[in-house]
Order: sequence, then structure tokens, then C-alpha cells
Amino acid sequence: MNNKQPSRMDQLLNLLVEEIEERMHARTPAPSAAEEPAPSTTEQPALSTVEETSPSAGPPVAEALSPSPPPAHPEEPAQTLAGLRAEAEDEESPPEPEPALPPALPGASHAARLMGRLALGLLIAIVLINIPFNRHGTTLATAMPDSAAVVIRDGLVVKEADDEEIYVFQDGRFRWISSLDAFEHFGYTWGNVRIVADGFLEEFEIGTPLHVLLKCQQSPHIYRLEGGEKRWIRDIVTFEAEGHVWDDVRFVSCGHLRSIPDGETIPPGFGPPPQP
Repeated sequence: MNNKQPSRMDQLLNLLVEEIEERMHARTPAPSAAEEPAPSTTEQPALSTVEETSPSAGPPVAEALSPSPPPAHPEEPAQTLAGLRAEAEDEESPPEPEPALPPALPGASHAARLMGRLALGLLIAIVLINIPFNRHGTTLATAMPDSAAVVIRDGLVVKEADDEEIYVFQDGRFRWISSLDAFEHFGYTWGNVRIVADGFLEEFEIGTPLHVLLKCQQSPHIYRLEGGEKRWIRDIVTFEAEGHVWDDVRFVSCGHLRSIPDGETIPPGFGPPPQP
């Protein structure tokens, strides 16, 4: 066989193929140990074919072996999220509607009428309980026992519910008002009397009774009205010993004094008493 020397063209083609293979090998990543390279389905062209190709085939081979450029990405949409937000902010926002007033409740007027009727009824009740129902001026407000609400003070006039005697509080003691004349003489009225529960006075000290003294202008004698009877006070020493003062004396007509029944003298045992 003839050992024909390769032509210069063949040498250049060989060098070109080698260079292309080196570059392709450098660009291909090395397979990992866990992954084995997939068998190539494309058969490599035989070297003889490449060698036998004419010089005019050089460029197509280079193009075939060169990696194809990646496909061009589609253009990004011109309108981005920032643009959408800017456009939304640029739009004129509609005016906020004014808050509507809540509708009137259907039962409001009925409740107002009911409250008005209750207030009117309370006013009528207050008036009724303060109207006197007897000749002494006693009212329901003073006739009802209310000892729990009683404030103990000087001048307080009380009466137990089942007792006819009336007492006034003076100097830390309750003093019995011995007669209606004494009651009126000291300026008390039935509106001043507070009705208390039976036994109320048992918790307090009882002082000397509160009497009224009667005298007429034409007589020097002084009488103490007590229990519907007049009791003659024998002398001025007894008058002072009983704790009386001249402010206790009430002047009446002599005829009125004579019409009052006589009682035991003060001190007892000096009867019969003199008449005015």
C-alpha cells in the first residue's frame, strides 16, 4: 500500500474537528456519581465521513456541531404591577358618603308616653298622701309607721301606732305631752307627729311630762292641765319644784277654767282646790 501523506486541507479539517470536540467537552457538565449519563440517541458521524467531506462542507459541519443559541424570550409585558398601582392611585377616588342618621325606633314614642304617665301617677300619689284625712290634719305620710327612717333630734314628735300619747324629744329624753292644750300651746301640729312602731319608746329614756299651765287674769291661781283635768298648784315653791317656768303658762278665760273638771292638787292632799 502507498503511504500517502495527508493533504494540507485534511490536516486543517482534522484540527478543526478536534478543536470543536474539545470545546463541546468543556461546555458539557460532568455527570454525577448518582446519575449515569443517558445513552445518546444521536450517532456521532464517522470520522471517515468528516475526513472525506469536501472543503466546501466545512462550514455546515461547524454549524451542525456548534450548540444552537437559546430561544429568545418573549417580550415582558409593558404594564407592570407598579404601573397598575400608580394608575389606580391616579384615579380620582369617589367622595365618601355621609353617615345616615339612624331611624327612629318605633317604640320610642310609646316609651316616652309611658314615662310621662308614670311621672304623673307619682305626682298624684305624693299629693294624695299629704292631704289631711281628719280634723287634726293627719296625713297618710305621717300616719304610716316609719320608725326605721326617723332621725332622732330635739323637737321630734312621735306617737306609737296603738297608743294615744304623744311625746316630744328634748335634751336627750322623750317627754310626754300631757294634753291637747299643751300640744297646741307649744305650737305643735298633727303634721309634726311621726307614727312609730309599738315599743319604739322603750329604747329611750323618758323625761318629765310636758304640761301646759292655765290661768285667768282675774285669779291668782295657776292650774296644770293633765289628763283632761285641772290640777291646782298650791304655791310658787311647788311651781318651781315641778320644773315649771312662766313660759309654760297659758292665759284663758275664767269661765273656761271653771268648766274643766278638778283633779288632784299639786302636791296631793290639799283639796278641794280653789276655783278661779
